[in-house]
Amino acid sequence: MADPKGFMTTPRQEWPRRPVGERVRDWDEVYVPGALLPIISKQADRCMDCGVPFCHDACPLGNLIPEWNDLVSREDWRAASDRLHATNNFPEFTGRLCPAPCEAGCVLAINQPAVTIKNVECAVADRAWAEGFTPPRPPERLSGRTVAVIGSGPTGLAAAQQLTRAGHTVAVFERDDRPGGLMRYGIPAFKMEKHHLERRLEQMRAEGTKFRTSTAVGRDVGAGELRARYDAVVIATGATAWRELPVPGRELSGIHQAMEYLPLANRVCEGDIEASPLSAAGRHVVIVGGGDTGADCLGTAVREGAASVTQLDIYAQPEEERDEDSEPWPTYPKIYRLSAAHQEAGELRTAPAADADARLFAASTLRFTGDAEGRVRWLHLVEVDAARRPRPGTERRLPAGLVLLALGFTGPDRADGLVDQLGLDLTPRGTVARDAGFATNVPGVFAAGDAARGQSLIVWAIAEGRAVAAAVDRHLTGSSSLPAPIGPYDRPMTV
Repeated sequence: MADPKGFMTTPRQEWPRRPVGERVRDWDEVYVPGALLPIISKQADRCMDCGVPFCHDACPLGNLIPEWNDLVSREDWRAASDRLHATNNFPEFTGRLCPAPCEAGCVLAINQPAVTIKNVECAVADRAWAEGFTPPRPPERLSGRTVAVIGSGPTGLAAAQQLTRAGHTVAVFERDDRPGGLMRYGIPAFKMEKHHLERRLEQMRAEGTKFRTSTAVGRDVGAGELRARYDAVVIATGATAWRELPVPGRELSGIHQAMEYLPLANRVCEGDIEASPLSAAGRHVVIVGGGDTGADCLGTAVREGAASVTQLDIYAQPEEERDEDSEPWPTYPKIYRLSAAHQEAGELRTAPAADADARLFAASTLRFTGDAEGRVRWLHLVEVDAARRPRPGTERRLPAGLVLLALGFTGPDRADGLVDQLGLDLTPRGTVARDAGFATNVPGVFAAGDAARGQSLIVWAIAEGRAVAAAVDRHLTGSSSLPAPIGPYDRPMTV
C-alpha cells in the first residue's frame, strides 16, 4: 500500500466515457482513449491494507488484487502485469466485460465507493501490451499428447492456452468462420473492440495452438472421430440454446432472438456485409429481457438509428443502494445500474414510452399483434407485482417494428449432434453433466464453462477454462503444475 491514507483522501474516479452524441455515431469503445492511465495510479492508492481481501475471494479467478493494486500505485507495471497474468489469461477481456463482483466484495465498499478494481485491471492489461510484457510463451518441449477443444469462447481459449503452454498439442474447433465465440459475434464492438481479441489469438497461434474454424463438431466432423483422433476432448461450446417466449403472435415476422440480431451487427463492423438485414434503422424496437444481452441490443439499435427503443424487464426497478438485510456486504447486490447503452438511450430519449433510460420495469409481455402482411406492429404488455402476477388495469401496448428476445440461454445447442453422438449425460437443467474433476460420463471427455455450468459470467468462463486445463493435464500425465483456481461446484452462481 503506497499511500496508507489514499482511500481517505482520493475519491473514486472511473474511466470517463466519451460524450453520448459522439459515441453513438461510431462503433468504437465508449471510453475516452488515453484517459485511464493518468488517473489509475491514484485510484490504485485507494486500496486499503484491509488484512482480509474479500475482493480476492469474490473473484472466481482468485485474482491477486491487493498485490497488483500496490504495484500499480508504485507504477511498477511489469510486476503488476506478472501478478495479473498469473491468475487471468485475458485481463483485457474481463477489464472491459466483467461486472466486477470483486468491487462488491471490496472492504472499502462497506461504507464508501469501492476501489476501481476493474479499471485498474484493464489499465495493467493494456499497458502490458503496449510495453511488450506479454510475449508468446511456447512450451519448451512437447508432451506428445493431443487435445481437442470444442468452442473458442473464453472457456475454450483459456483451456487451450493453458494446455498448449503445458506442452500438449491443442486444436480448437469453432463452428463460426472466426474464433472468439460470443466475444466475437455477441459482444458489440463499442464494449470491446475486436483488436483486443485478435491480439490474443495471434499470441496463441505463436505459442502453437491450432484453430479449425467453420467446423461444427457433430456435423462437419463426427464427434466419435474427434474422440478417436485426440487423447482428450474438452467441450467448451457455451450455452447457446436460447430461451423462447411462447405468447400469441410469436410467429409474426420481425420478432427475432438477440443472438440472431447481434452477430449481424458485428459482421457489419467486421466488413463482411454492408448492412444488417435486421437493422433497427427507422424502426420502433422493443427488447424483451432486462439483462446485459438486452442492453447490448439497446446500444446496437441506437447506433443503427432506431426510431425508438424500449427494453422490458420483468423485475421491479432495483434500489440505488444495496439492501443490507437481504444482500449484505460482501455479496453482489442487485441494485440499479446504468450501463453505457442505457445512458445513451436516456440522453437521446429513444424510448418515449419508457423511463428515462429506455427501460420499463415490472413489465411482462402478453402477446404480439401485426398487420395484414403478417409483420409485427404492436407488443402488448402488463405490469406485474413481485410474484409476477398481472396488475389489473395496467395492460397497454407499444409500437414494435422489430422485437428482440434477450431471455437468456438454457444449455448447449444440440442441433449439431455433438451431445448425442458422444452419448453425454445431461443435468435436469439441460447442461452437460460432469464430476468434480470436470470429467463427463464419457472417458477422456471433459466439459467446462457455460456448457456445463450454465449461463454465467466471462470471469467464470476463464476460471473454468483454467481449471479444466489442469484436470486434463492431470488426466494425460498423472500430475499437473497448472493452476486450478476452482472446482465446478466450489461456489454458487450468485451473479
